[in-house]
Amino acid sequence: MRRSLLLLVLLCPALSGCRYNFVPLIPGQIEPDLPARVTGATLTRDGERLVLRAQVEGRFAPGYLSVAWFNSSESLGTDSVYLDATQRNATFILAAATPGSYRAVLSFGGTVLRQVELYEVKP
Repeated sequence: MRRSLLLLVLLCPALSGCRYNFVPLIPGQIEPDLPARVTGATLTRDGERLVLRAQVEGRFAPGYLSVAWFNSSESLGTDSVYLDATQRNATFILAAATPGSYRAVLSFGGTVLRQVELYEVKP
């Protein structure tokens, strides 16, 4: 009895080494839930104004895409556009007569998504 118990204890690791340790053998497919992202954001000058165009991709709940405008470290203002599944593009315009080091910070739902820059003079 003692000998068979000792033999069983010694053989247990060898017998369990060729068995799968998890079930199911092939896990189910995982659907990633990626956050919204800004694609194709451009900041250009059109005469005496700056034009920012952006497009939001991915799945997102309808909400406001906000922009905060800066010239170097000086805050110039904010603006926002409501986006949903049918309206994913946004265009923002800022009156800026003088050349500068302009930045536009885009955020959606309180999360900063992208910063776009236009350097017309050295920062």
